[in-house]
Amino acid sequence: MNIKKSVLLLAALASVPVLAQTAGKRVIKIESSPAPGSNLRDGPWNFTGGVAATVSSLKIKSDKGVMTAPAGTPILQAEGKRLADFTGNVTVSRGRLSAKGEKLAYSEVTGQGVLTGNASATFVPEKKDDGDPVNIRAQQMSLDVDTNVSTSTGGVQLVQGNQTGKADKLIFDEDKELAQMTGKPTLTRAAKGNRKELVISGDEVRAITKTKVLYVKGKVKLVQGTQTTTGNAVYYDDKKDVAYVVGDAVSVDSKSKVTLRAPASGYLEQRTDLGRVSVKNGKYTIPVEQFKLSQEK
Repeated sequence: MNIKKSVLLLAALASVPVLAQTAGKRVIKIESSPAPGSNLRDGPWNFTGGVAATVSSLKIKSDKGVMTAPAGTPILQAEGKRLADFTGNVTVSRGRLSAKGEKLAYSEVTGQGVLTGNASATFVPEKKDDGDPVNIRAQQMSLDVDTNVSTSTGGVQLVQGNQTGKADKLIFDEDKELAQMTGKPTLTRAAKGNRKELVISGDEVRAITKTKVLYVKGKVKLVQGTQTTTGNAVYYDDKKDVAYVVGDAVSVDSKSKVTLRAPASGYLEQRTDLGRVSVKNGKYTIPVEQFKLSQEK
């Protein structure tokens, strides 16, 4: 055996324990016994009268459940290849995340639990001082057991305090308390006192929910009162009421007819509490590294 083949074999053998560990992590355990009439050898196994199950760190509860195996494979020998469907008052919990819906379809092959039927989730802050809970609604919500990440699609809405985000797709990283919204994403901060409603949109919105800071990139637009500010990207700090718009930044006030343009080497600073935009000559660098999801390097 030549050196190249030896290296490839060693690499393949080294990956086996990792793959086995991942597969074992995805095996679902249902606490109750199959209902009478279930095919105990080949399945399906039916569960009724209140069902409780666990898979990795996910805890699942529902009114009913059904477990199936690939055709021709005894269900006990099919660990890692089975499907489990839960219906009726489905609830799922993991750490500080709790979700609910009408149906959950779980696959041991993919390690994904797909929640549908008025799917919603709530992520609570670790401490009261860390801000408001994050509430998510979508047509479909997929929870990954290999990572503490959920992916919501279809009419997604994220609400946290006075902020409401809307998009076609939302990835929420529970470990980093980071939301990534794509598919015509918008974020609206409700008006309060002297603070006018603020609407931010772009190709992609990333928000750290703990600190309420945003990074928006691609065809960025901020609309507040009569002011419309555009650019290539924006960093917004809700607690400090300030937005930094970079890349061909322009602000137009439709009432006063005043237009402000940032120089090629500068940026625009928008005070969202005062409704005031100013031109800055220095360079502003958005801290994009802090907005990376756990799986992004």
